[in-house]
Amino acid sequence: MRPNPLTRSIESKVMTPRHDHSGITAQIDLANSWSADSLVPSDTYELSFDAIKPRSLPIRVSPLKTRVTGFMFPEANQWIPPKPPPSQTSEDKEAIEKVRRRYKTIKHHRVKPPNDVVKLQDRLYYLLQPPLDLLVGSGQLNFPFDPFAYQLDGIAFLFPRYAAVLADEMGLGKTMQAISTIRLLLCSGEVRSVLLVCPKPLVTNWLREFSVWAPEIPVTAIEGNAAKREHAWRSPEIPVKVANYELLMRDKETVLESGLHFDLVALDEAQRIKNRNSTTSEIVRAIPRTRSWALTGTPVENSPDDLVGIFDYLSPGYLKVGMPMAEMAKRSKDYIMRRTKDMVMNDMPPKLYRDAELDLTPEQWATYEQAESEGIVKLEEMDQELTIQHVFELVLRLKQICNFDPPTGSSVKLERMVADMEEVVASGKKAIVFSQWVNSIDKMLPAMQRFGPLEYHGRVPHKKRDGVIDQFKNDPNCSVILMSYGAGSVGLNLQFCEYVFLFDRWWNPAIEDQAINRAHRIGARGAVTVTRMLAMNTIEQRIASVLDEKRQMFDALFSDQSGPTKGSGGGLSRDEIFGLFDLRAPGGKKVA
Repeated sequence: MRPNPLTRSIESKVMTPRHDHSGITAQIDLANSWSADSLVPSDTYELSFDAIKPRSLPIRVSPLKTRVTGFMFPEANQWIPPKPPPSQTSEDKEAIEKVRRRYKTIKHHRVKPPNDVVKLQDRLYYLLQPPLDLLVGSGQLNFPFDPFAYQLDGIAFLFPRYAAVLADEMGLGKTMQAISTIRLLLCSGEVRSVLLVCPKPLVTNWLREFSVWAPEIPVTAIEGNAAKREHAWRSPEIPVKVANYELLMRDKETVLESGLHFDLVALDEAQRIKNRNSTTSEIVRAIPRTRSWALTGTPVENSPDDLVGIFDYLSPGYLKVGMPMAEMAKRSKDYIMRRTKDMVMNDMPPKLYRDAELDLTPEQWATYEQAESEGIVKLEEMDQELTIQHVFELVLRLKQICNFDPPTGSSVKLERMVADMEEVVASGKKAIVFSQWVNSIDKMLPAMQRFGPLEYHGRVPHKKRDGVIDQFKNDPNCSVILMSYGAGSVGLNLQFCEYVFLFDRWWNPAIEDQAINRAHRIGARGAVTVTRMLAMNTIEQRIASVLDEKRQMFDALFSDQSGPTKGSGGGLSRDEIFGLFDLRAPGGKKVA
C-alpha cells in the first residue's frame, strides 16, 4: 500500500524538530494523533453496481367525492362572489341576462364609508366595492326574491358601520336587510362571530329568515338546559347565534365573564333597552363586541331620551339626556336610517305580506299532541262510518288549540300579536285583527286593553256596528279592531288602516282576500302590511301547504263558509281532505 502523503508529511515533521527564534521546539505526540488512513477500516471493500432505472406503475382509483359540511371563513379581506354554476341552460342564461339588463337601467346602490372613517385606505376599501345591484343582477349574489331598491340602500348603509340604527317602519324588511348584510360581512371576512338578540317569540322567525336569505350560513338558537347553552355559546364553528333578551339575564356570567367576544351584536326590537337603568340594558351594553347594530321601527316612543338609551349601547356618551333636539338630530344623523312606506312607495307594491311562522308554546304543544293522537285513533276506529264532517271537527279542535291552549290560555300567537301591536301604536297607525272564532277574540281582549280594542262580530247588534266603525276611525285611543271573518270581510271601508293581522286562516282564500281588502282599497293612505299567523308543524301548516298547491285549482277549500257539509270538499278531493291526517277514505286508498 502506498504511504499516505499526509502521514509522510507528519512523520517528516516529527523526525525533524522545529526550532524557532525563541528557542522553543514543537513536536507531535503520535500516541494522541491520527491520520486519514485510520478513518477507513482495513476490511472495507468498494463494490460497483449498475445504475438503477426508475419505473412508474399506473394505479387506478375511484374518483373522490367532496362534501361541504361546514363554513370556511376566507382569509382575504375582500368579497369574492361565488362563480355561477357551470352547467347553465340557454333559458338560465337568458334569464340572467334579462335581470342584468333590468338592473343596468336603475340607480346603482354603492357602499359608502361613514363620516367617522378618516383613513384613505379604509375609505377606498368601501368606495371600491362593486355596486350591490350589479352583484344581484349578475347572478353572483343570489337572493330568493329580488330585493327592493330601498333594501339595497339599507344593506349599503349597514355594511361599513360599526354603530348603526336601522329604524325602518314595520313591514319594510329590516330582518332581510340585516341578514343580507351579515351574510356579506361573513363572506368577506369582515366578521366571524355574530350575536343577534331578539324577543323570545321572534327567535324561530329569525332562524327561518336566515334559512331563506342566507342558507349557507350556519346559525343556532341559544336554548335548552345550562350545559347545552354553555356549549352553544362556546361553539366557534357556528358564526351566528340567536338569543332572546330574557336568556341573557340567565346566562349573564357566561356572556360577560368567560372571555367571549363578538365581532357584531345586533339587537332586534331595540327599544327594549331604551331604559338605561334596566337590567337588560346594562347586560347588553356590557357584552364584549366590535360592532353594534340596533333594529327598531320605533327608536323614539315617549321622548328623545329613548334614543339616548339606544346610543348608550351603540356609542356610550355620544348622546346625553337633555341634549337639544337639533343637536341630537345632527349628531345621530349619520348613524340612523329611517324609511316609511310613504317614502319608498315607488319601490314596493301597495300590499305587503308577512308570514309569522310560530312554534306553539310547551302548554299548547302538549295539548295539541294529545288531541291529535286521540282524535286520529278515534277516526280510524270509525272505519266505514267516517265522513268528511268527522275529519273537519278534529281540524276545528286542533286549529282552536293553535290559537289558545284550553286549560292554560297560553298562546304564542297572542305573544306575537302584542309585540307587533306595540310597534303599530308607537307609529300612530291602526290595525285590524281577523279571527274565525268570536271565542278567540274574547280571549285576546285582556292582553289588548292597552291598545283600546273594539269588537266587530256576530254578537254585536247590527244597529251598533256603524257606531263601532266611526269610533275606530275617529278615536285616536282606539288602535285596533277585532273582527270575525263573517262580520268584517265584506261591506266595510277601512282604508285608513295600514296593518291587517290574520290571527288564524280562513278555509276560503277568497274570504281572506276580501277581509284584507277592507283596508287595501282605493283611497288607502299607504301600503297595507298583512301578517298571516301560522303555527308550524301543526294542522295549520298542512292546510296552508295544500292551499298553496291548490290555489289556482279551486275557489274555496270548503264550499260552505260556515263549515263543510257531508260530502262537500270544494277544490280538494275527498282523498286529499282525509290525507290531512294520513287517513284512508272509506272505499279509497290511504293518502300519505
